[in-house]
Amino acid sequence: MEIPKMASFKLAITIIISFSLCFLMLETEAAASSSEKVNLTVYYESLSKPCAEFIIRNLVEVFNRDLSDILSLQLVPWANASINSTNNSISCQNGLDECNLNSLESCILNLSDDVSKNYALIYCFEFLVIEGRLKQWESCFSELDLPQKPVLKCYNQGNGTQPGRKYVNETANLRPSHKFLPWVVVNNQPIGKDYANFTTYVCRAYNGPALPAACNKQQSN
Repeated sequence: MEIPKMASFKLAITIIISFSLCFLMLETEAAASSSEKVNLTVYYESLSKPCAEFIIRNLVEVFNRDLSDILSLQLVPWANASINSTNNSISCQNGLDECNLNSLESCILNLSDDVSKNYALIYCFEFLVIEGRLKQWESCFSELDLPQKPVLKCYNQGNGTQPGRKYVNETANLRPSHKFLPWVVVNNQPIGKDYANFTTYVCRAYNGPALPAACNKQQSN
């Protein structure tokens, strides 16, 4: 399956934002209770091509379909970064550009609880990574009509690295340890190389009253 071109990108973003608006109206009626929801955690690094492809090509299914009613999504950047014990600085596997993008994405994730809008921005950033246009990341805010100032304030003050240290330690404490990225975990159980099929594992782990259509389709297949 190919990475979407610009037209497909805009369509996907429209779907995500539209979902966000609908979700606000339907949340109390349709969403599973927090105790029933499946925890889906994605450990990744922002300049890794496999991670970017997973975020763009596979993870979008959370919003294209009705899986969001039964799962809680957590994105964890900085996954292959390391902390220098001498000066407490963070080094990233793919260099300074990756640390900068990790910082931006950390700011986004920690400034807002709106999962769909956070994902839309990160989707846009990772789309630019795939296209080799990372330096144009500021265009994502205007493309999505989302506020830029709070994220830039966080980023320019270096606050994106504060949660970065938390994310680095969280990844380091994974049991079993991650072997590659993206490292996808469903209810604390890693799904290994089959991460593209995360929907199957989410549906199996869900114990709520009614399976969404996405799970029924999985069962029929």
